[in-house]
Amino acid sequence: MIVITAALAGALFGAWRARSRKGRLADVLQYAAVHALAFALAGLFVALFIERVLL
Repeated sequence: MIVITAALAGALFGAWRARSRKGRLADVLQYAAVHALAFALAGLFVALFIERVLL
């Protein structure tokens, strides 16, 4: 759940960032995809850390 939430947040953040820089549709999609991957990876590490600490 953390990974999915982080990926969605990353996609929204990336799209917002590209729009604020006046990017075209391709720029917005690329920023959203790259940020979603990066945030999902960070969320995965957070989820694994929580899993290891609580168990």
